[in-house]
Amino acid sequence: MIGLPLNRLLPRAPPRVRASGVEGEAQPAPRSAMAILAFVFATTWFVTGAMAAHLPRLLEIAGASTTAAIAAAALVGPAQVAARLVEFGALRMVHPLVSARLAALLHPIGAIILGLTGPGAITAFAVLHGAGNGLLTIAKGTVPLAIFGPVGYGLRSGILGAPARATQALSPLLFGLLMDHMGIGVLAISAGLSLSASVALLMLKARPTAVHMPA
Repeated sequence: MIGLPLNRLLPRAPPRVRASGVEGEAQPAPRSAMAILAFVFATTWFVTGAMAAHLPRLLEIAGASTTAAIAAAALVGPAQVAARLVEFGALRMVHPLVSARLAALLHPIGAIILGLTGPGAITAFAVLHGAGNGLLTIAKGTVPLAIFGPVGYGLRSGILGAPARATQALSPLLFGLLMDHMGIGVLAISAGLSLSASVALLMLKARPTAVHMPA
């Protein structure tokens, strides 16, 4: 009630003239880049939403006790934070696209380890999934900026985020139904989606850019 009238009283900024050499702007990206990134974010956020809703139950299906499943699932949050600290430190000089490719691979790696080792690997799976998810939340902001540059960043981010939000909202229901029919085999779906995202990211070229938005 108060903020909107006050914002309307603010002076309007002059129209922005786009120069040919905007500082920090990346080279022109292929037209398919938006579709590729929309697919990447939609698939990875589907996995994120599914794991957020069903991870303890999934670990129980894998053979873990209820206590062990809850304890392992509780490590997802710390793993996310730790991965973001690594991104801010060791991966800070790495192109965001390279970091995103690595992030998309961590969930499938954890799924393979869990499938081969059994319930003894639930902690490794939870940590790898959490680390990948932590890096992906950073990549969602840094990759579009690095590929397309700062011009139109807000609008572009909103467009890319729309399908991701939709799949994340649908994932708890869909993944839960798949778990009822497939059991632990449902990890093949989540790992396959993450692998497809990683392959899609390989289709984008990591261009040098002066802009990098740290964690």
